[in-house]
Amino acid sequence: MLLRTFLALASGLALALAFEPVAAAYVVPFALAGFVLSTRGLSAGRAWVPALVFGVGFYFLHIYWMRAVGTDAWVGLSSIEALFYGLLGPVVAVLGRRRAWPLWVAAAWVAMEAVRSTWPFSGMPWGRLAFATADTPVAPALAYVGSTGVSFLLALSGSLLAWLVVARGRERIAAGVWLVVLLAVSLAPALVPWDPTPDGHTTVAAVQGDVPGNGDDILYDFRQVTQNHVQATIDLAADVAAGRTPRPDFVIWPENSTAVDPFADTRTHDGILAASAAIGVPILVGAIVDAGPQHVLNQGIVWDPQTGAGDRYTKWHPVPYGEYIPFRRFFSGNFGRLALIPRDMLSGTRTEPLGIAGVQVADAICFDVAYDDGLYAQLRNGAQMLTVQTSNATFIHTSQIDQQFAISRLRAIETGRYVVVAATNGVSGVIAPDGTVLDRADIRTKDVLVERIGLDSGITPAVWIGPWFGRLCALLALLGMLAAAVPYRFRRHRQVTDPATGEPVPATPDDRRRHP
Repeated sequence: MLLRTFLALASGLALALAFEPVAAAYVVPFALAGFVLSTRGLSAGRAWVPALVFGVGFYFLHIYWMRAVGTDAWVGLSSIEALFYGLLGPVVAVLGRRRAWPLWVAAAWVAMEAVRSTWPFSGMPWGRLAFATADTPVAPALAYVGSTGVSFLLALSGSLLAWLVVARGRERIAAGVWLVVLLAVSLAPALVPWDPTPDGHTTVAAVQGDVPGNGDDILYDFRQVTQNHVQATIDLAADVAAGRTPRPDFVIWPENSTAVDPFADTRTHDGILAASAAIGVPILVGAIVDAGPQHVLNQGIVWDPQTGAGDRYTKWHPVPYGEYIPFRRFFSGNFGRLALIPRDMLSGTRTEPLGIAGVQVADAICFDVAYDDGLYAQLRNGAQMLTVQTSNATFIHTSQIDQQFAISRLRAIETGRYVVVAATNGVSGVIAPDGTVLDRADIRTKDVLVERIGLDSGITPAVWIGPWFGRLCALLALLGMLAAAVPYRFRRHRQVTDPATGEPVPATPDDRRRHP
């Protein structure tokens, strides 16, 4: 057990290195194989130990950036997420005794990721295997099978690699053959990548206004943050008028570009009016909007220079204990940093894309980009491009911003769309449908990115599949567990005797064939 635990810890730490800032994606199959080998052969009652250690090694290192919020937040969230891997251990131990067990184990891994990414509250999708595949030959598969499908391919590669280690004789040959087949299937999309067919073009400007001070506190001087974005837009208008920059069809400001309600705060409202009047095209403003005395909304608001505020997208996945407090009634009074969240942020439900200057735009605010539901819904309803409005100022000195930007690049590949990221002070960028970064602003700088991009109404197979691949994996894992329970019940209620010795033997299906 001690050796298994060390193997699990090393494998968990290795998996964390597959993501930014190291981005050593090639370690994923080996890390997964280590997880499987550390739990396979153990009883369900013992397999949770190395599995939990794996989860601790992986998640504590993977989201080390959460320490920017607080050590308690880092430890609390990492511990909760590590528990999912601990619970997966007994499942893998049981399924590892079935025929075709690498398939069952891969399905169980994906089912765990699906649950972990949606529960509790809105879940935490950070750390999905697919999010480690930027700049790898596997990334083109995202357009065909989605993030969930790519996670399955990677999990299956780890399971087959573990099978190759434990197999003997002809079985090892079979494991090697299946591993080669899987490799061919995973790399095939790189030979025939999804080919977007743009049905139009538009010119977009992404404004990164920067954050005063140390850069990691959006509220340190929130009025200056808004003024930075206003001035950057006015300067852009001057460059357009002088012929130095092409006129954009619309402008994108990041999340928290206004940290107070622009409808209630006169100074903020006037600043937006000045910017929109100067540039003369719609601005997608990232704003915190009042929703009564107890709630707020995190919104992207289309601000037209002629008609004012119009279409809005509300953040689908506010961060629990960061933007709202579940079970608030149990946290009355000044309860540590939770006292800094006097009002709860409400979740959005919009499934239609925003209409901006005749373009259908799918919006995602900050962590929304890591969730499938909101983006898939807007794409199925006609979105022609994606934008990510994000603040990330809290994490500006950490690797979180690189991890989130990598997810944005993968979303471009998965959806076959251009993605425009606007951040307050990093990372802003324009991403092509193949994941190529066309332009990128340096962190902690004021910058405006102007790019002409393609618009596409086609739907990739990944978007059509949606959540069904994850549901199929959950069903497979459940069927595998039910099938594993059958011989267990048989052993308990019927005893088979060896005719040669008279001794009782386990009544597994193989035993029944040998001892009819």
